[in-house]
Amino acid sequence: MTTFIKEVLLDLKKKQVDFSQLTFILPSIRAGVFLKQELASILENTIFSPEVISIEEFTQELSGLKPLSNVELLFEFYNVYSQLTESSIRDSFEGFSKWGQILLQDFNEVDRYLIPEEDIFNYISAIQDLKVWYKDEYATDFIKQYKAFWGKLLDYYQTLRESLLNSGYGYQGLVYRQAVSNLEDYIQSSKRTHVFIGFNALNQAEESIFQELLQNEMASVYWDIDKVFFDNKLNDTGLFCRKYRFDWPYYKKHAFNWVSNYYSERKEINIYGAPKSISQAKQIGNILKAGNLDITKTAVVLADEKFLLPTLNALPKDIQTLNITMGLKLESVPMASMFEKLFYLHKQGRSTMYFKDVESILAHQHIWPLFQTGNENWAQKIIQDIKLNNLSFLTIEKLKELAPYHHNIIDVLFSDWKHRSEIALERIDQLVFLIKKHLEVQKEDQKLALEYLYKFHALFNDLKHLQHRFEHLQTIKTLHEVYKNLLGSETVDFVGEPLSGLQIMGMLETRVLDFENVIIASVNEGVLPAGKSQNSFIPYDVKLTYGLPTYKEKDAIYTYHFFRLIQRAKKIHIIYNTEVDHFGGGEKSRLLRQMELEGIHEIEEQMVLPHVPPIQKELKSIPKDQTILQILQSYASNNGFSPSSLTSYIRDPFTFYKQRVLKVKEYEEVEETVAANTLGTVVHNTLEDFYRPFVGSFLEVEKLKALKPKIASMVKKHFDGIYKMGDITKGQNLIVFEIAKRYVSNFLDREIQELQNGNTIKLLAVEEDNKIAIQIPELDFPVFISGKVDRIDEFNGMTRIIDYKSGKVDPGQVEIVNWEDLVTDYDKYSKSFQVLTYALMIHEKQLRTLPFEGGIISFKNLSKGFMKFGIKDNPRSRSKNQLITQEVLKSFEVELKKLIIEIFDLNTPFVEK
Repeated sequence: MTTFIKEVLLDLKKKQVDFSQLTFILPSIRAGVFLKQELASILENTIFSPEVISIEEFTQELSGLKPLSNVELLFEFYNVYSQLTESSIRDSFEGFSKWGQILLQDFNEVDRYLIPEEDIFNYISAIQDLKVWYKDEYATDFIKQYKAFWGKLLDYYQTLRESLLNSGYGYQGLVYRQAVSNLEDYIQSSKRTHVFIGFNALNQAEESIFQELLQNEMASVYWDIDKVFFDNKLNDTGLFCRKYRFDWPYYKKHAFNWVSNYYSERKEINIYGAPKSISQAKQIGNILKAGNLDITKTAVVLADEKFLLPTLNALPKDIQTLNITMGLKLESVPMASMFEKLFYLHKQGRSTMYFKDVESILAHQHIWPLFQTGNENWAQKIIQDIKLNNLSFLTIEKLKELAPYHHNIIDVLFSDWKHRSEIALERIDQLVFLIKKHLEVQKEDQKLALEYLYKFHALFNDLKHLQHRFEHLQTIKTLHEVYKNLLGSETVDFVGEPLSGLQIMGMLETRVLDFENVIIASVNEGVLPAGKSQNSFIPYDVKLTYGLPTYKEKDAIYTYHFFRLIQRAKKIHIIYNTEVDHFGGGEKSRLLRQMELEGIHEIEEQMVLPHVPPIQKELKSIPKDQTILQILQSYASNNGFSPSSLTSYIRDPFTFYKQRVLKVKEYEEVEETVAANTLGTVVHNTLEDFYRPFVGSFLEVEKLKALKPKIASMVKKHFDGIYKMGDITKGQNLIVFEIAKRYVSNFLDREIQELQNGNTIKLLAVEEDNKIAIQIPELDFPVFISGKVDRIDEFNGMTRIIDYKSGKVDPGQVEIVNWEDLVTDYDKYSKSFQVLTYALMIHEKQLRTLPFEGGIISFKNLSKGFMKFGIKDNPRSRSKNQLITQEVLKSFEVELKKLIIEIFDLNTPFVEK
């Protein structure tokens, strides 16, 4: 395959031109590297190298202006805006930056296309006036400001241009306009011959430069367009070349170089549909692994450059050399998230810090090691203390108290930035050097992290320079906006040999270059081409009137790059995303549809799905062995099974195994909002403190009424003990605090009402610990049952065993029909199981004589009162036996022993429910 660049050089050689006197002008600097390589391959003698530059460099040379960065340009524009706008209606820099960047893009387009500024900006202003056509006496201040803004566009443009020209700087459009202005002088003074290679979509300024140099016989232009696209007026690939061929006066008398005929040659084209980025990246790897491609003549082109990292990870290991033309975006490296978290924390400007913000910073991979002291990590200790004490909000003093040996790093990370950018930059600078010091301990293993850190150090140095130069960059919010702007354009560049190995590049970097084998990924609608977007203040019809590019021209640019890339290629592999997960996702590009409809090539299309082995959902099962039985025996003999541990086995044996055998605790989290179990514990403990003095005596109305004023203080006392330093003074926690008070108050009111109705209540015990042995002949070791009964009393002479529940319980949940169901259905019978377990313990300890009653008091269903345990003959029966007798306990004991035997049965595994 002969590349386009080589064809051009061979044509020039055939014309016997002196290469040393030529100036080659290309769309990109990268193409110049390949041009020099091809030039060396066709020359027999040594020559002085010709000048090889990009179009950007050429226009800068013509204009005499230096390019200005986007951020500096935005600040310069804000200076102009501030000068021309009254302070009372002036936007802050943060607000200005949102629309200022869009307006600068419009200024850039107006200049690149050499539009008379007075015409277009006055036209736009007139259009906006028509939209708000009010007499001045009826116009609001807002409407007046709106009209004034559009009326000042011309002033903004002219003042900014004058300011930049006076300082010798310019944005791209101004550079182009000034280059055209200086072109005549350049033509008079220059003796060089210019060769423009591989251009397609020219702006009006470039067209003027090209045509003037052509007319003065100081240039030749080599276009690269195929006959298939050039001849078909409906094909946008040739849109621009057709325009130049038939509209430029030069081509009325001169040949148009060139219209080639490579696209119609036989090609191997494969199109693959793959879900999401990882599958696309893996397909790239699979294509390369197939081994039928010469890597040195192959390019992997990523239409969406975010796929770079997945693609690099998917490359075959035997590819030793590759060249990556695009850099890795700095915003995608892990270190970027660290600085983003710091900005987010300090932008809040609060005296206290939300615990999740603090934790996210402390747990970051580059911060965590800074808290290491010997074998102890103080970042971990801080996070543990936050969880242990329910610290929702923290001060820097509290953090220093939690990590007394790391005051310095805590100051760097968390001391107040006071809304001032210079303090922020100073703290970040200190942090960068602390991280650098740590990384350099293992320098060989941390080269990549150090490279990232250096890039961020350079970025923040740029911000320091801007902060000293511009007075607008003084607040944290402004600093953050500018930081994000700079970060979005920064990349970590890969070092490689540009002319060898596999080439990985973006679509725009393929300009002028040709490869025998091409793999293109992310060829989806909305990506290639990018689709419609109107990020401009200039209306669509105005753009048409003045010849400014619209989405049609932008689509034509993408179309040209795509088809030019495959024009000379022999093997083409195209991959698109099939997953409908965003706008345009799942729809392959219209360019692929166009290829299919042309009918020029045979196209193989297939869907590529990731290999997902069938996974049979199996319940987890843990077989028992002697070690597990020994742990359970020790637990049964020493602690004893509690009713809740036995019901947890009924609910899910696998969870029982994790909690009772493996001793796995639930992950502790900070309770931002009081949890249900915390509420229940507070109510239980409050009632225990209230009622314990009454044990052994009859309850009296006056004594219960005397407790009412103490409810708030007692509930708060127990919240403080359980909820630690959590805040219950506002928000949902305050509501929960009030609910706890209401539960206790309502309970006391109900007790008082019972007494006033003539009932007697003698309190026998509160929160009483019990532990009894269960005789099971099948087991040769002791088994104990233990538990704490919430309350035992005598109601009109009848003993009651009462279990409090803070959640809602219905009477049907303390009734049974079949005894066998008691140890199999957790949802229906766990409450009955607990009540009967307490009853068995009370009876075995001979504390109370049978019969007695057992049941539940639900604080959330207090209107039902004491819900007694009962036995029914059938589910529909209304009659039930609510006394716990010797017969009832014997029936329960049978089921209880069966359950315990099953727990210790070596042949019964712990099976997940």
